Amino acid sequence: MSHRPEVPPEGGTANHVAGDVSGSLVQAGVVNGNFHFHPQPRRVVALPYRAGVAPQPAAAFQERAGTTHLLVQALASGNASVLTGQHGVHTGVVSGLGGVGKTQVALDYAQRVWAAGEVDVWLWITAGSREAIVSGYARLAADLTGVEDSDPELGARRLLEWLATGSARWLIVLDDLQNPADLRGLWPPAVPDGRVVVTTRRRDAALRGHGRCLVEVGVFTPVEAEGYLRAALAHQPLLADGAAELAAELGYLPLALAQAAAYMLDRSLACTGYRERWNSRRRSLASLLPEPDGLPDEHRATVAATWSLSVEQANRLEPAGIAGTLLEVAGVLDPNGIPAALFTTSAITELLARRTGGEIDAEQARDGLGCLHRLNLITLDPHSDTRTVRVHALVQRATREALPSHHYASLTDAAAEALLAIWPNPERDTALGQVLCANTEVLAAAAGEHLWKPHAHPVLFRVGNSLGGRGLAAEARCYFLRLHTTATKQLGPDHPQTLTTRSRLARWRAEAGDPAGAAAETEQVLADRLRVLGPEHRDTLAARHDLARWRGVAGDPAGSVAALERLLEDLVRVLGRDHLETLTARANAAHLRGEAGDPAGAAAATEQLLDDLVRVLGRDHRNTLAARNNLARWRGAAGDPAGAVAATEQLLADRLRVLGPDHPNTLTTRHNLAHWQGAAGDPAAAVAAFEQLLTDRLRVLGPDHPQTLTTRHGLAGSQGRAGDPAAAAAAFEQLLTDRMRVQGPDHPDTLTARSNLVRWRGEAGDPAAAAAAAGQLLTDRLRVLGPDHPHTLTTRHSLAHWRGVAGDPAAAAAAFEQLLTDRMRVLGPDHPETLTTRRNLAYWRARLSESQPS
Repeated sequence: MSHRPEVPPEGGTANHVAGDVSGSLVQAGVVNGNFHFHPQPRRVVALPYRAGVAPQPAAAFQERAGTTHLLVQALASGNASVLTGQHGVHTGVVSGLGGVGKTQVALDYAQRVWAAGEVDVWLWITAGSREAIVSGYARLAADLTGVEDSDPELGARRLLEWLATGSARWLIVLDDLQNPADLRGLWPPAVPDGRVVVTTRRRDAALRGHGRCLVEVGVFTPVEAEGYLRAALAHQPLLADGAAELAAELGYLPLALAQAAAYMLDRSLACTGYRERWNSRRRSLASLLPEPDGLPDEHRATVAATWSLSVEQANRLEPAGIAGTLLEVAGVLDPNGIPAALFTTSAITELLARRTGGEIDAEQARDGLGCLHRLNLITLDPHSDTRTVRVHALVQRATREALPSHHYASLTDAAAEALLAIWPNPERDTALGQVLCANTEVLAAAAGEHLWKPHAHPVLFRVGNSLGGRGLAAEARCYFLRLHTTATKQLGPDHPQTLTTRSRLARWRAEAGDPAGAAAETEQVLADRLRVLGPEHRDTLAARHDLARWRGVAGDPAGSVAALERLLEDLVRVLGRDHLETLTARANAAHLRGEAGDPAGAAAATEQLLDDLVRVLGRDHRNTLAARNNLARWRGAAGDPAGAVAATEQLLADRLRVLGPDHPNTLTTRHNLAHWQGAAGDPAAAVAAFEQLLTDRLRVLGPDHPQTLTTRHGLAGSQGRAGDPAAAAAAFEQLLTDRMRVQGPDHPDTLTARSNLVRWRGEAGDPAAAAAAAGQLLTDRLRVLGPDHPHTLTTRHSLAHWRGVAGDPAAAAAAFEQLLTDRMRVLGPDHPETLTTRRNLAYWRARLSESQPS
């Protein structure tokens, strides 16, 4: 029950009121030149006593057990784990973003301890200013001591003295503290029977002083948020359909949920309908909330206006005037995490300088983020370099919608430039790449056409290249498919950048396992570039390069080499011998020469290229390192696996230095080293190296990354070559299951896993099963790759071999005879595979002759 102070009877004086201490002013006189006030006696209130006006509990209040528990811990007497000092006042500073329900948490706690009789005095003060705090203290001092000081500061000190010396148990709630400085000299004293709860949007260091514990209040949990909506809509339960999904859409923010529920009740609108309106780009945030006179639970402002005061306060902090602009930048990026380095780039500091009219440096920008953090408008995570800055999605939306339209283009362009500035090249850190991609996609959605006028911003292309560079070819393909749709809409189908999206789409289509489809797509791109740009434009030459490359990967390496040699003549004429495009075409021509069956020629061509790459680009350029990798490969394939091991070891040392241990290219080099160790006659070392590599690829890339699966492939093969074909067969069987799930049944890597499973089943002693599996694989390779693809021919070789081992040398000899005809036609008579087929044919003819009766 709330008690109010009694008023002394009319005409009474302090001398005639027994038990009272002199109190309120009745007269004034001059003593020694100063005014002297005589107090008026008044009665002392009885305990227990409540003072101040606390808010009403929320109509659909949700108990937040976790937060309440932390608050109880913070205020528990003698709890050394949360309190500093043995006799400190039990102070819980409840901090959080505006709208998370700090006041309701404090009110719930206060009502609990009051109802349980744990406190004798409860004071609630809305602490919007120092004057409000002083006034509230003075009124309670008058009620408790019977002395009403004319100067509220004296009354406030009188209350602090009473709290320090009295025996009553008390609780003081200071709600919505705006400025920590307002409590300077007004923190209640340190006594065992006192409790203080301060709610504030701030989290300044001044709030973490002696005997104080900062309790961070976050948004509802998903369960709490859904429970709130269902309770708020209990009178019309059909409206709660889709409550869980809407709660997630609103970011579980209590204030937004409360106002959305009021909006829905006023319009008899279900959660599903509200969610549709929420996601409509035509509707503003303000149009989806109740009118100011229809706000629930005594809210003082709508969600759209809740944070404006916090932004104003942050802007007043030093460095003044930049916090709001930094929040605007954060408002167009990923709410789940933004690298702090982005806000200190020249793109952002120049934006801040234009807005403020003065010079702003990186240090001031960092301090501006601190201002936003102090006001709980963002959260800074000092332990993360990649997701340092987090911001609630609703704060973002409110910030974006408050932006003047003429600021939007410059803001989004600055954010895009900042992303490019911190995007490493090469990407050493895959986690950073993921964060940068996520931020760019959020920015693209927020910016709309602003990143496409007058042309597409380069950061849009960087996302897809980053995805592919991290081994996510399928994701890169899907990204460029979406980007092409947008480019066509924004720029038109014949714009050079629209054609570039088609070219990138074809590239990652090939990397995802469809080189034939990539070649067909590139052929169309080439036709359009010839028509739009002409035959000697760089993009047209690049399309010719891509077309030759994908045709080679699709099964025609000899034709691809011929096309690249013709292209090289034009590249040298148009761009010069040392141009990057010319050097890249030479690299691909050398690579495809090896694929066409001439590894020695490929090694020689790559060695010549390497000299030019070092001269033009330097030893540490990614193209130079890639050429060294190819040189090691072709040396090994040409019969020098020991030389390949030595070259790959040197390359690994340089890639570790240049790229770091977790870069995909570094991990690939380790893979190649393990492979060549096995090929050089040390399969046990290969198994050990693959096992160590697999641990790191699982950690860096995850279990389903294509390169992780490739390492499992290498490990399984090495186990077989080390003398355990049964283990190899079992490992390939498990790998095949995962390849089918992750990459699909027709992906080249899946088909290759089936080919290896055939081999090791046969080596493990079941040639009949191997032959049957080879027959099934051949059917699929004919369908997917066609009859003349090298892999199709290899499968025919395998099928013939295992038929012979399974006891049918006649079938083996007949199959090898047919295969030899096709290999001579496709590869030529001197190709290594053709020569291998000749030897196998001779072997099985001999075995067939031996098996026949004389």
